[in-house]
Amino acid sequence: MGKHGLGHAFASLLKRDLVLAVRNRGELINPLLFYVIVAMLFPLGVTSDPKTLATMAAGVLWIAALLATLLSLDNLFRSDFDDGSLELIMLSPHPGVVLVLAKVLAHWLVTGLPLLIATPLLAVLMAVPDDARATLWLTLALGTPVLSLVGAIGVALTVGLRRGGALLSLLVLPLYVPVLIFGANAAGASAAGLPVTGQLYMLGAFLVLALSLAPLATAAALRISID
Repeated sequence: MGKHGLGHAFASLLKRDLVLAVRNRGELINPLLFYVIVAMLFPLGVTSDPKTLATMAAGVLWIAALLATLLSLDNLFRSDFDDGSLELIMLSPHPGVVLVLAKVLAHWLVTGLPLLIATPLLAVLMAVPDDARATLWLTLALGTPVLSLVGAIGVALTVGLRRGGALLSLLVLPLYVPVLIFGANAAGASAAGLPVTGQLYMLGAFLVLALSLAPLATAAALRISID
């Protein structure tokens, strides 16, 4: 297939997933609601002191973003597997890696992008210092695509199981830990006036590594699951 055909297939699959997400508004808004509710309840349940909140805000927002992404992962391939369209996608003459990347991009646009949009307001609510807000947003911009890419591997491995949610969490959460550590640490260090270049470089490296390897692993796992 030529490049035009591959690009058309990528765009068509991306558009299809986005349209389905818009039609299922409940599934679309659940991760964002979870993220906002956690951020709003934390000051009420722990402390409303701005200084204390500022020291914990980055970690809380990062954990909330991680769990919100995990909450939405099961929908990545489940509906396609149930109606048989996943098998057609993997039998397409186009490279499965590219088609998987289209689905992961759609997942991030539906899940990760709304979290990024809501983060500045939630950072103000949680008394994140002005200097640290941009760093927090940047770490989430680098980290949330990694969460979607790595999570896609776990979903691909468990999509054939009827109740794979618990197994999915066990598979994915250990892989999320390095991203969580560097993301939260960068925002916390920025709030303390410390340099954060190293942490941002590490998050960038995680993103490049995930973009390079995760689609390959996901496509291979999907072929195993549909056989």
